[in-house]
Amino acid sequence: MKREEKQEIVKALAEQIKSYGNFYITDTADLTVATVNGIRRKCYDRGIAMQVVKNTLIKKALVEAGVDSEELVGILKGSSTMLFSETGNAPAKLIKELRKDGDKPVLKGAYIDAAVFIGDNQIDALTKLKSKNELIGDIIGLLQSPAKNVVSALQSGGNTLAGLVKTLQERGE
Repeated sequence: MKREEKQEIVKALAEQIKSYGNFYITDTADLTVATVNGIRRKCYDRGIAMQVVKNTLIKKALVEAGVDSEELVGILKGSSTMLFSETGNAPAKLIKELRKDGDKPVLKGAYIDAAVFIGDNQIDALTKLKSKNELIGDIIGLLQSPAKNVVSALQSGGNTLAGLVKTLQERGE
């Protein structure tokens, strides 16, 4: 591979890192081509971009994208596959699902909205992360709940008062 080709790959990787904001580095060594193609299909169906990249190119792309993490550089050994996603927990859920059939892919590390997760033991924590949209939905639900309770109380109180006034009027007649 020529130097210009490598520079283009590094630029493309850096752009993906910046645009997605979330990426996972996994080990897919020793998997058959058919298995890797099956993983690619599942990634595509879930909106996850998958790319097998040399570790030296990943290191250069991390620097160019402004990701300053010695921990991520330290895990770049052996075969590395990058999974890019706009949703922070989607690749973790996919990896966990794929693990039902075998012990690969192994999570080396993940970068989720400037937070770094190192090691395969982080996979459960990553699957439980909520996406930005899920968090916004939770907050909206929490904010709406008290307002609904107040409106409900006012409406039921209004009916009670109206019933009370009507009963008093009937007694007075």
